[in-house]
Amino acid sequence: MQDRNGGRATRAPGEPERVLDTLGEAVARPRSSAAERLDADPDTVERDLVRLVLTVVELVRGLMERQALRRFEGGDLDPEQEERIGMTLMLLEERMDDLCAHYGLEPEDLNLDLGPLGPLLPRDGG
Repeated sequence: MQDRNGGRATRAPGEPERVLDTLGEAVARPRSSAAERLDADPDTVERDLVRLVLTVVELVRGLMERQALRRFEGGDLDPEQEERIGMTLMLLEERMDDLCAHYGLEPEDLNLDLGPLGPLLPRDGG
């Protein structure tokens, strides 16, 4: 086997065997059934779906808000446009708060943890 530079790739002794063993173990492990992987509790499905939809809406709202701020700072908007965008963003934030309250969600409930990538939404004050 050659590396990208045309030279001979070197591997530690036993490395290919360890990789194959690891892959073999992963393939041999029994997979859980779909029912075990998906917690479809009828009592929480609606709330979980609303949480997911509101998370996406909050992500888009935050992007729109940051874009509006850039346009405000850049002087790209006349005063009427600034007023209209500001009012729209305020109303959207109020409606998001209403929906969260209706479904018993807190703003932090909408911030999905992406593991090593960190949270989906920026934290307040950051």
